[in-house]
Amino acid sequence: MASFKEIVTKAVIGKGKKQFTDNLSLQVTNSPNTILGCWVINHNFSGTFSNGVVTINGSYDINIWYSYDNDTKTEVLKDTKNYTETINVQGTTDTENEEVIIRSLSGPSCSKAEINGSVINCTIDKTLGIELVGDTKVRINTLDEVDDWEEIMDSDSEIDERIDKEVNEEYLDNPTE
Repeated sequence: MASFKEIVTKAVIGKGKKQFTDNLSLQVTNSPNTILGCWVINHNFSGTFSNGVVTINGSYDINIWYSYDNDTKTEVLKDTKNYTETINVQGTTDTENEEVIIRSLSGPSCSKAEINGSVINCTIDKTLGIELVGDTKVRINTLDEVDDWEEIMDSDSEIDERIDKEVNEEYLDNPTE
C-alpha cells in the first residue's frame, strides 16, 4: 500500500501577461508643426494581490520633442503619467503571504503621436508580466519497499593472476628484451 507525504513550499501559483494601452492628450504652449521624437523613461511600478485581483500602480515620464514657429524652433514637452491597472489572475485563491512579482516584458513606448492644433495625442503601449508566489502543498508518493543492496567485490582473482603472469617487472631494467 502506498503512502503519501505532503511538502509545503513556495511556488508560482498564478502567472500571466497583459498588454496595456494609454491614450494621452497633452497640451503644449506653442502650436507644434512637427513631432521630432517621443520617448518614455523612468518606468516604476509595484503590485498587490487581493480577492483574486492584482492591482498595479505605476508611473512613467513621457518626453515629446516637437518643432514650432514654421520648424525654426524646438521644445521638449515633459509630463509624468500615473496609472493603476487591475488584472484578474485565474486559478488562484487568497492565501496568506502571497508575493507579487511584476516584470516589464515590453517597457512603455510611444507607438503613435499626432498633432491636433495645440494638443499632441499619443498612444503608449506596455506589456507587463505577473507572477504570484505563495504557499502551496505538493503530495508525493513514498515507497514502502527497500531496494536490495548490491555487493561490491574487492577484485577479480582471475584478472589479478593474468596481470601477474603478463607484466614484466624488469622491463625498465632491460628495455631491449
